[in-house]
Parts: sequence; structure tokens; C-alpha cells
Amino acid sequence: MLTLYFAPHTCALASLIALEESGLPFKTKKLNFAEAEQRSPEYLEINPKGRVPALGTERGILTETPAILAYIAQLAPAAQLAPLDPFEFARMQAFNNYICATVHVNHAHGRRGSRWADDPTAHEAMKAKVPQTMSECFELIDERMLEGPWVMGEYYSVADPYLFVMTGWLRSDGVDPIRFRKSTAHYAQMMERPAVQRALEREQA
Repeated sequence: MLTLYFAPHTCALASLIALEESGLPFKTKKLNFAEAEQRSPEYLEINPKGRVPALGTERGILTETPAILAYIAQLAPAAQLAPLDPFEFARMQAFNNYICATVHVNHAHGRRGSRWADDPTAHEAMKAKVPQTMSECFELIDERMLEGPWVMGEYYSVADPYLFVMTGWLRSDGVDPIRFRKSTAHYAQMMERPAVQRALEREQA
């Protein structure tokens, strides 16, 4: 059985939603970040990066959200969570990698400045930049990347939970999500999905 290691209010929610959508049997292991469980020797044996998500499989551990999402989609083809066409699959992966490498990193500058600098002044400068960089990301997503109603157009995919998580972080980044009509509509649609509701319940349990 698959085991998802996650923590509430992190990007691991995207993988949790994808698992709920997939119909695959899985269990979860919730980490307490307040007690630094992600840095415990036990968890570092699972994921030496000390981050979530991590997915335990019968063949070993997978890390990094784009890889986990793609794996879930391919492991459960009947759920149709990713395009079968190679080019369309690559487009979905390009979107997920943009979220991972750019959007999430911009968000992290407001909370994890110590990853990039030791100077507290630099931390404050990074934090001050977050509303601008996140706004610029979502302008691009709304205008050029989110086809609507789902990321890939009419086709729901594992890109949708990932965007849902990032949109949900906008207010905490000092950005009014109402500015982004398509992303806001997408978020509302996601909230109506039973899999999303089940995932949120698991987070809060």
C-alpha cells in the first residue's frame, strides 16, 4: 500500500488530493512541523531532504511533488488524471514544474529566507518582494497557462490540485486572489470536488 508522508498547510496537499482522486488504496503519516518531525532521524531515513511530501511505494520512496503527482496518475490510469498523449503529458509536467520551481519558491521567500541568506535584512527584503513575485506568477498563469475550466482545458489532471494549493496561499502572501478571475474560479470548482473535501478533512483530523 502507498504511504503519503505529509504535513498540514504544505504543498503535500496536492499529492493527498491526487491520491483521493485516484481510487488507489493508501495510508497517511502526518508530520508535526511544530516539533520538527521532518528533521527527525526517523524521517530523514525516509526523506533525507527533510521535506514533504514523500510517498512510500513497494519499490521505494518518491519525493518532489511533480514526480509524485505523475506517478499517481500513471499508477491509476482508470482515474484519467493525466493526458495519455506524450506532448500533452509534457505540457502538464511543464505546468507542474513551473509551480514547483518558481511559484512555490517565490512563496517560500516569505517564510524560509534562511535557505538563501543569513542576513536578517535580506530576509525582510525577500519577504517584501513576495506580493510582487506571486502576483506576476498568477498574472502569467491566468493569462497564458490556465486554459479553463481546468489547467489542461476540459481535462482534469493532477496539475489541478497543485494549482489549487498555490491559489490557496495567495492571501497569506499579501495578494488578493480576486484579481485573478480564472484562478479564483478554478479554486471554487476544486472546493466542490469530493476528493478535495476528503483531503482537507484528513489534513484537519
